[in-house]
Amino acid sequence: MTFEIRPLSEALGADISGLDLTQPLSNEDISAIREAYLEYHLLCFRSDPLTPPQFASFAKQFGEPQLQLVRRRRVDEAPEVAVHETTYETPEDKPDDMQMVRLSGWHTDDSFMEEPCRFTLLQSIHIPDSGGHTRFCNVEKAYAELSEDERKRVDGRKAVHDYDTSRAPVRPTALTAAEKSETREVVHPLVITEPETGKKAFYYNSNRTDRVVGLDRAKSDALLDWIHERTTQPRYRYDHSWRVGDILFWDNRAVIHSVNMDFPVGQKRVHQRILLKGTRPH
Repeated sequence: MTFEIRPLSEALGADISGLDLTQPLSNEDISAIREAYLEYHLLCFRSDPLTPPQFASFAKQFGEPQLQLVRRRRVDEAPEVAVHETTYETPEDKPDDMQMVRLSGWHTDDSFMEEPCRFTLLQSIHIPDSGGHTRFCNVEKAYAELSEDERKRVDGRKAVHDYDTSRAPVRPTALTAAEKSETREVVHPLVITEPETGKKAFYYNSNRTDRVVGLDRAKSDALLDWIHERTTQPRYRYDHSWRVGDILFWDNRAVIHSVNMDFPVGQKRVHQRILLKGTRPH
């Protein structure tokens, strides 16, 4: 192994240093990185910004990219790469209440898909002087620390995920007709099993999980609110303060994330993102 691993917090995450990400990795390094993401769920690679083709080449060493739903964000020279800009261009763009910015909601990527992406890779290209960090919570650890009675509340239950839900305070990005045709309600377990380790984790998305199957709305909302409160406790959380070029690589089966959207108006916040395909959660 030609790189160093340093834990980022007690909850989750590890820093990876000593690799040249513009060059192919050795089989030994790829194997060690796979072991690291199973243990830490979130990896941070320190790098300079990569070109979209370089970023795609790096990601493909760990899985098959999944084209992202919103087509206008895709990069022509590397369609598997999407550019996400969250800059506040004017003072009117920035709300007083950060909960009114959709990215601030705790979520796991693409849970509205029948086969959601397994991994997300996100690289910072421009970052503001303050704020804008991305927050993560370890939903595997949150489930592991439940009592037997608490597990009975969620084990075996399923929930409906949709591109939008009235439970979210903000509406999502508007879709074209073609994009909308690729979304519909899907049902996933509330508790899923990590396919490589056999460990269980909550599968919940405050922006997409609409209701629990078999419960009326009031009981469903109460259970989903309890899961939200349980999974976002400080002891399960790591907040990442970005440096330009950082690549975060995380497992959507083990963590949820949100963004601190409180940063200065006019300061660019731009990332490039790749999703790697997964299987249907079970």
